[in-house]
Amino acid sequence: MNVLKHPYTNFFEDVEPALISKVEEFEVLGYGKATVESLWTYLLKKKWKKPKEGIRVFELVSDILSVKPGEYMSFETVEAYRSPNWFTDLNEDELKELLKSGKNPK
Repeated sequence: MNVLKHPYTNFFEDVEPALISKVEEFEVLGYGKATVESLWTYLLKKKWKKPKEGIRVFELVSDILSVKPGEYMSFETVEAYRSPNWFTDLNEDELKELLKSGKNPK
């Protein structure tokens, strides 16, 4: 399911304080890489894969606050491996420099 067309995307602003709180909790626990956007993506793709009709905001908030760090980090790890190219932030010269073979001392 496309995350942008998920029926719960309309609730983002309503549940954003809970998302921020959860990200801050992860930071306190030592999971500093979490962001509101990545947590939201996790929820849409994994936890809310099958949306319920007539969902209420308090149910979404409850789901957000019940996310365990291990569940979220497992999802992030799998998503990182699915990433099409780890070097997308590098320009062509940086990539060439990275891949340039150095002389091997004998």
